Amino acid sequence: MRLRPMEAEDLDAVAALEAAISPGPWTRGIFRDCLMAGYDAWVGLDGEAHLLAFGILSTGAAEAHILNLGVDPGARRRGYGRCMLRHLLCRARQLGAERAFLEVRVSNLPAQNLYRSLGFHEIGVRLNYYRNPEGREDALVLSLALDALQTTVEEGEPTAGLGSERSSPGALPR
Repeated sequence: MRLRPMEAEDLDAVAALEAAISPGPWTRGIFRDCLMAGYDAWVGLDGEAHLLAFGILSTGAAEAHILNLGVDPGARRRGYGRCMLRHLLCRARQLGAERAFLEVRVSNLPAQNLYRSLGFHEIGVRLNYYRNPEGREDALVLSLALDALQTTVEEGEPTAGLGSERSSPGALPR
């Protein structure tokens, strides 16, 4: 997977992927607004420039917020979500963040497992946070201290977008 900054030309594909994977998807306009606001937005592409994953990061006041992360259902369980998340965390640290936060649906166990495998832990619950076809769903609020970030990569793990940080010391829990 090749990572690069999200561009306006990516918005249709990103919004279509989001609509395919989320019960309460962000619209194209929300993704456009993220780009216009200057959020750190990334796409992961295969060799034919097919969208495999995307991620949106907001940073400020020594905090990072993973606002959205998605992986094409046909490309799951190949490490692309982990690669994108690790990239966003590395970017957060580069931008001065000391801690990362995110929300995840209580029903999204695969995502929870990914986040916990990287060291995120639960710090709270947001009641009725997410929309879904049945109404509303709670979100778990997770956090990770970025001082423990390891940017070395294990053999066989997708490495796109990690750049020179792959040789940096540290410890991102696995």
